[in-house]
Amino acid sequence: MGRRVEYTPASKVRNVLRQLFLRSRERARTMKAAGYICQKCGAKQSRAAGREVYVECHHVHGIDWDGLIALIRERLLSGELTVLCKDCHDKETRGEA
Repeated sequence: MGRRVEYTPASKVRNVLRQLFLRSRERARTMKAAGYICQKCGAKQSRAAGREVYVECHHVHGIDWDGLIALIRERLLSGELTVLCKDCHDKETRGEA
């Protein structure tokens, strides 16, 4: 087994984000609105044996994975963390501390 790193690897962050997208309401809504039909060639999704056709959602503007992961590292996974009780955390979040 490999050695354990001190931070969450980029591959794990990317995989979690991808899984979140695959289960998102936005993706489901887009697929349903399109009728599970390719918007380019008109192929309809099919699971029939021997005639499988799979459609996928495509991000029109692409995804900057490196930038997105860097932002998550900076804002969410930074080492600048502290432990607070729920009440103190709520006050700190509201700026009442």
